Amino acid sequence: MTTALVYDAAYLRHETGWGHPERPERLSLTYDHLLRQPWFPSLKLLKPRIAEEEWILSTHTREYAERVRAGCAAGQTALDTPDVGISADSFNTARLAAGGALTIADAVMSGDLHNGFALIRPPGHHAESERAMGFCLFNNAAILARYLQKRHGLGKILILDWDVHHGNGTQHAFEEDPSVYYMSLHQYPFYPGTGGPYETGRGRGEGSTLNCPMGAGARDEDYEEAFRTRILPQAEAFRPEAVLISAGFDAHEADPLGSICLTTEFFGWMTERMMEVAGRFAGGRLISLLEGGYHPEYLPRCTAEHLRVLSGSDSGGSPQT
Repeated sequence: MTTALVYDAAYLRHETGWGHPERPERLSLTYDHLLRQPWFPSLKLLKPRIAEEEWILSTHTREYAERVRAGCAAGQTALDTPDVGISADSFNTARLAAGGALTIADAVMSGDLHNGFALIRPPGHHAESERAMGFCLFNNAAILARYLQKRHGLGKILILDWDVHHGNGTQHAFEEDPSVYYMSLHQYPFYPGTGGPYETGRGRGEGSTLNCPMGAGARDEDYEEAFRTRILPQAEAFRPEAVLISAGFDAHEADPLGSICLTTEFFGWMTERMMEVAGRFAGGRLISLLEGGYHPEYLPRCTAEHLRVLSGSDSGGSPQT
């Protein structure tokens, strides 16, 4: 099994403003931590490309993409909402984040590797077709799903989002499309206010959205119950041709932005379960994208646990140095 890691120091050029939780150090600290892991040399390192306009526009309107470009060029410091900080390099960095996902997709579909993780920013799952929101500019997971379908000819795509916040943008992108099954475990009620259990899709897409809202204080055992009774049965019934993970690590018990209490090791458990789904139905094809996660020590540790499992390492854990 070969696992890809996409990373580029250019992701650090997206500046969000002093004190913003979604800051460049999230990635630099995480990458430095990954470099110290004994299994790191087994990863296939890939350089991302800028996502082509065609793929940005598969999810976002042309008017919105132009608004992002123009806002960055004009020196704006925020877009649409005060929490979406931007800078001169944010437009290109956001396109590079989406392109990092597409880079892994090409490698997976060529048969060079089974799975991969994109260590990217800005995150994407809150971004709507015409609006920035919740630290997100372009919806990386939605763009990736459309790319797999339109460029590589896949049919059914499963997206599991375990970020502590509901991925409103991703859900809305596919809520009328039965070919993409969006599943989310998230704190509820909580930002952004969507993701109630009654949100199950619309029109032809009715039944292809699954929300598992979790109360504040939920722990590993609560998530495991949701996996065994809801996530895994529905994933197996769907029989996806690729599995995508919106991997936010802000449901960790130490994260400052949420109130879910998952342990570092449980992210590895969830990763194993989704690898099993990908192995049974999708030829092992699994692509994971970083979303949230804001603790300077535990974002790196959770990411390392996720990648350790993806890579098939026999190590029982990663050095905490």
